[in-house]
Amino acid sequence: MSVIIPAMDIIEGKCVRLVQGNFNLKKVYDTDPLDMAKYFEDQGFQHLHVVDLDGARKKTIINWKILESITKNTSLKVDFGGGIYHESDINLAFQCGTQQVTVGSIAALNENLTLSWLKKYGSDKIILGADTRNEKICISGWQEETQLDLIGFLSKYYEKGIQYTICTDIQRDGALQGPAINLYHKIKLKLPGLYLIASGGVSTIADIHTLNRLGVEGIIIGKALYEGKIKVQDLKVY
Repeated sequence: MSVIIPAMDIIEGKCVRLVQGNFNLKKVYDTDPLDMAKYFEDQGFQHLHVVDLDGARKKTIINWKILESITKNTSLKVDFGGGIYHESDINLAFQCGTQQVTVGSIAALNENLTLSWLKKYGSDKIILGADTRNEKICISGWQEETQLDLIGFLSKYYEKGIQYTICTDIQRDGALQGPAINLYHKIKLKLPGLYLIASGGVSTIADIHTLNRLGVEGIIIGKALYEGKIKVQDLKVY
């Protein structure tokens, strides 16, 4: 059974949702991040996916105080990403109470450093962020497209010990047009042992059921939850 993970993207201390990674198409929600986290906890969610979008652009963690307030005031298991480029960033994230950190851009730019973190902190603590557009890896808050092939990128790190990945189809993220089913199916066929967390485009309960049938281990939901496209009560089975 897939685990449902609500998403929380942060810009300037506020909850936002982007459309296809475009910072000019952001929607700001008039809800305090801690209040939102407490709401998710009250509704029965056990996990939370937090992304520091300011950090992703500035290449260092910015909104760490929000992360700390959530981990101190809820029992949610938080995975945190955005702005993790240096040892000091990853240490700060763990000091602020995150259960796992997501490394994406740095994994594309510096394999040796990423593997040193994997060895130091353990494969249960490091999630490989695989943000993709047209099956190419994108970095720096989705602003730069690399020539790295998605499947090759995942396979290389899986062979070297990565257990978890969050794979986001940027073109679908925030668009409420359905997830990249074919892409996730391809990943599960190629790397069945990889713990795959699907992100981007989930907009209906039918999307959840389809991803669950594919064997996707985790499903991140953002805009569809914030705007009531998916009702919390419909997710109770998960």
